[in-house]
Amino acid sequence: MANYNDDFVDISSNDDVNKVYETDKRREQPKKKKNKGLGRRIFVLVLSLIMLLVGSGLVYYYKVLDSMTFKELEPEPVAATTTTSETTTYSIASGGSTLLSSDNVLNILLFGQDSPATEEDHGRSDTTILLSIDNVNKKLKLTSFQRDTYVSIPGHGDNKINSAFTFGGERLSIDTIETNFGIKVDKYATVDFSSFRDIIEALGGVDIELTLEEIKYINAQIDVNDQLDVTNFLTYDETKEKQMVHLDGYQALWYARDRGEESLGGNPEYSFSGDDWDRTSRQRNLIETIIKNLRENASLTELVAIANRIGPLVTTNLKKGDITFLVSNMLTYINYDMEEMSLPTQDRWQYGTTSDGQSVIAITDWDGVRSDVAKFIYEDSVSGGSTSSSSSTTAPTTAAVQ
Repeated sequence: MANYNDDFVDISSNDDVNKVYETDKRREQPKKKKNKGLGRRIFVLVLSLIMLLVGSGLVYYYKVLDSMTFKELEPEPVAATTTTSETTTYSIASGGSTLLSSDNVLNILLFGQDSPATEEDHGRSDTTILLSIDNVNKKLKLTSFQRDTYVSIPGHGDNKINSAFTFGGERLSIDTIETNFGIKVDKYATVDFSSFRDIIEALGGVDIELTLEEIKYINAQIDVNDQLDVTNFLTYDETKEKQMVHLDGYQALWYARDRGEESLGGNPEYSFSGDDWDRTSRQRNLIETIIKNLRENASLTELVAIANRIGPLVTTNLKKGDITFLVSNMLTYINYDMEEMSLPTQDRWQYGTTSDGQSVIAITDWDGVRSDVAKFIYEDSVSGGSTSSSSSTTAPTTAAVQ
């Protein structure tokens, strides 16, 4: 077991990851004795074309990188060791100060921000999803954190998990998730609502299957918010419970924010069932649908072109080398199987009320939740974990992996 104190895991340096993408060496072909001059001319021509294309591609790609907003996180206020491994099996336990990490899994925390951050205001995190790129099992994994989950926020006591973003932006949100769930967050990427809409537009919209009630909810929000000058009502067949629709940026944002509402805009006819669990499920479904659409329709050239349009809309601490590695292997990643989960997991929580009257999701079995998320992300690399219930509604200062 090796300990690393780095802020991130550089998956590009891992031998096993490189093996996944290592291409077979071309077999040496017997030399032809005839037409040597013609062969040399063809070789020079092909080489020149390759250099031209690669050179143009690199210039274009580095323009993509330069368009992105890079923001390094401030130093971690909570000391913790990071346990990194490729083959060792760990047991999950509570207490201690060790974060579980792997060279073969890259964890990127995705934030959906309600408004652009300023020096005085971080805004609120409407969405928090951990994207795990698992190069061992060849999977993309999405883990949603319910925003009303009651957790320990370093330096701020106990509160809802989305309060961490309000108090301290990405840095404090990452510290909070690491402290409570014991999983090392390697990188982050943040978009606000306006940028989210622009990203969907850059993708050309998204084709997705929705229920009749979901379609009506989107139309109701467009009506209540007087948005017909920027978007349109979705058309639908009243006789079909589910149907394919094409969402633009505004429509997609309403879908991603749909958790139901009674008498929307004061109109009793605009009443929809749902809760935050439904909303996080829709958010994961939207991401999965976009990835599937890219898998079926996009080439590497088109992916780079999309990245060029999306780049300026994202704030991240991914380094340029990380992005280069990810984009160069994007065609591989989007063909990975996709899995999802939502935290806290079933039967390990209950609704509760704080002393000041807030309704919260109180985790009753922290060991079980940590074990669930560890096994979901790292699979066979972890074992054990408690299944007993605990009356505690907040986490220890740090989560541990032994």
